[in-house]
Amino acid sequence: MNEMMIFADLYTARADVFLAIAALALLVVGVFVKGRGLYTICVMAAMVLVATLVMVLQQDNPREAVSVFNNMMVYDRYGVFMKVLILLGGIAALFIGVRDLRSHVIGRFEYAVLILLSILGLSIMVSANDMLTLYVGLELSSLALYILAAFNRNSLISSEAGLKYFILGALSSGMLLFGISLIYGFTGTTSFPLIADIIAMEQGAEISMPLIIGFVFVLVGIAFKISAVPFHMWTPDVYQGSPACVTAFFAMAPKVAAVALLGRLLFSVFGEIESDWVQIIYVLSLASMVVGAFAGLAQKNIYRLMAYSSIGNIGFALLGFIAGGLTGVTATLMFMAIYFMMTAGIFALIITVRDKNDIAAVKLSDFAGLSQKSKSVSYSLAFLLLSMIGIPPLAGFFGKLFVFKAVIGAGYYVLAIVGLVTSVVAAYYYLKLIKIMFFDQPSSDNFKIQSTYIARWVSIPTMVFVIGYILFPDRLYYEATQAALSLN
Repeated sequence: MNEMMIFADLYTARADVFLAIAALALLVVGVFVKGRGLYTICVMAAMVLVATLVMVLQQDNPREAVSVFNNMMVYDRYGVFMKVLILLGGIAALFIGVRDLRSHVIGRFEYAVLILLSILGLSIMVSANDMLTLYVGLELSSLALYILAAFNRNSLISSEAGLKYFILGALSSGMLLFGISLIYGFTGTTSFPLIADIIAMEQGAEISMPLIIGFVFVLVGIAFKISAVPFHMWTPDVYQGSPACVTAFFAMAPKVAAVALLGRLLFSVFGEIESDWVQIIYVLSLASMVVGAFAGLAQKNIYRLMAYSSIGNIGFALLGFIAGGLTGVTATLMFMAIYFMMTAGIFALIITVRDKNDIAAVKLSDFAGLSQKSKSVSYSLAFLLLSMIGIPPLAGFFGKLFVFKAVIGAGYYVLAIVGLVTSVVAAYYYLKLIKIMFFDQPSSDNFKIQSTYIARWVSIPTMVFVIGYILFPDRLYYEATQAALSLN
């Protein structure tokens, strides 16, 4: 590889390179900022993500995928679509973090740097074209997420959340590596295209069992990252114990990146053995929808409730992958984009409900009588929750419509029925929160709305999207379809 090729590859990967350099530069700058520097570094980090977003959108011009660094990474429209969501999730987490951490002793600039490093790892995951690149990106993001989960080092529950996430994350990484080693042992390569070619050639004969077992272990490692049942055990505890802004980030960017990685593996690498892996995804989806719906009914903590909500929604997202083909992948991409917008808005509104010590509300009862304290926040949150249920004509309805249409078209009627039933069951805990906000008497703990303009930069755009999506549905569908085409 000569110098010209290296510079050409660096230019193609300029968004990731710029993000890495900027994250390290902000780490140095933060040391010299007076005070704790949270606001200053968060604003600078947001500007870095906006610049990175512009560079990512510039990669959308080529119609064909471009491989760099000796086929270790690939840049295509599928990656662009998912990276846009990841970067927007990072910007939202920075805005929410400024509001959530600004008056606390843990409000330090390292939060913004860790967000940038995590997004860098997630971006590498989405562009991975080799098992080694996949693992590097996954571990880079995970190391930052471990620290973010335990960011409130003065809280025992936050330290516990970080420790649980670290231990279970290490276990999932070990399973992932074991699966990669089995795949390498059978194929003799870690390159995605070469693995796909070898599997295609083996189709005439019986596929080796070690390859199937290896891919199962890889799926287990990724299932942990998307918190699909039965690998969801960390999610409620980490969502509850982490700072609110970190929980919001967990619910957005890492989920999108893990789903993107899963889609690339299923259809670009192991598409020839779909009959083998579709059964596993079927069970993960079915179990996630059921557990997410029924376990959420018993929750009294708002963050544990959102954890089970995310588990259930991952089950819905997997429906598109089960359906397969262009329709199924497009449905999953549409669902993840809409789910991302709803989640960002809900968390941006939840963190504005705080007590006199500026501590975010954590119990459902803390939201009692919220409509009497702030009409705008209560009605906005209600619309987002109704969208999460799937009430038409809000955006959430169309997200579920696409995945149900895809799975019914593929003949998986049982999954569609289970999905509809669990949607009705999950509607109870969303409606319960709406009932608490509008019909219960205000709590005696004196929780109030303590919002800032920077948090509105997240809540207002998401509200506009959720309510006004019906007016411009074609653009998002077109982009999702083009992304799915580049994957296939």
